[in-house]
Formats: sequence, structure tokens, C-alpha cells
Amino acid sequence: MLIAGWWGGHDILLAVPASNAEPSALDIVDETFIAVPPGTIAAVYADPRSWPKYWPDLVLEVYTDRGEKGLRWTVRGALVGTMEVWLEPMLDGTILHYFLRAAPADSTGTPVALSPRELRHEFDRRARAAKAVALGLKEILEDGREPGIPPRPAE
Repeated sequence: MLIAGWWGGHDILLAVPASNAEPSALDIVDETFIAVPPGTIAAVYADPRSWPKYWPDLVLEVYTDRGEKGLRWTVRGALVGTMEVWLEPMLDGTILHYFLRAAPADSTGTPVALSPRELRHEFDRRARAAKAVALGLKEILEDGREPGIPPRPAE
């Protein structure tokens, strides 16, 4: 059963199991405007050493490297599924689109069913973490840029 709506300040689509035998799924979508060129953001996400910092309980493997348009990963660990960062040039910066489509998993990587309450909690936790990563990058990459001032050229 799919439930669409607004939760924790985010548009959501929850896949709620019809019974406890079916695994639960998360479908998280987020967007953040960052006033830097797409290539600047792409360079941050392209470095595999940064991934454990952003997603400490996930193991990522790139299955599509789109260069300045972003990356797509398969996800293992606490979740099993896919994740994507799509970088869209917009005005004087970039819209960072984040997508996570995954099911919670046990220590063997097998998807597990969560109650609707547990699923909402996991959704909220993951959505807040994604926004924290995006806003953290925004703060660092914009480097104190005042509104209305063009982004600094890449050095």
C-alpha cells in the first residue's frame, strides 16, 4: 500500500506493507538550491572518501557516473536499494536533487518489514539527514555568499 503526503517538511511516498511479511520501503525526494556551479558539487560527491561521512551506515557502489549531472549508487548496509544525486543548473547555481529508494535491511542485507510508525520514524530520520548534508554543503560551498551576489568563480 502506498501513502503519499507531507511529513516533516518533505513530500513523501511511503510503501507500507500490507502485512508484516512484506518488506517496507522508503522513497525520499529532496531539493536544495546551492549557489555554485554543478561541477563544484559534483566534485564533492565524486570523492568516495566523503560517503561514509554523509551515510555512515551505508555501503555505496556507483552504477552511473553522470559527471557534472551527478551520481547514481546502489545501496547496501542498513538499507538496500538505490540512491541518486542529480545536479541541475539553475540561474546562478545548482538545484541539488536527492533521491533515496531503499528498504530497511537486517545485518545480512535482507529487507525487513517495519511497522507504519517505525517506517515514518526511519523516513523522517533519513530525510532530515539528507537535508543536513545538503545544507552543510551549501554553507561550505557558498562560503558566506550574500544573497544576490554571483557565485565565486572556480579556482
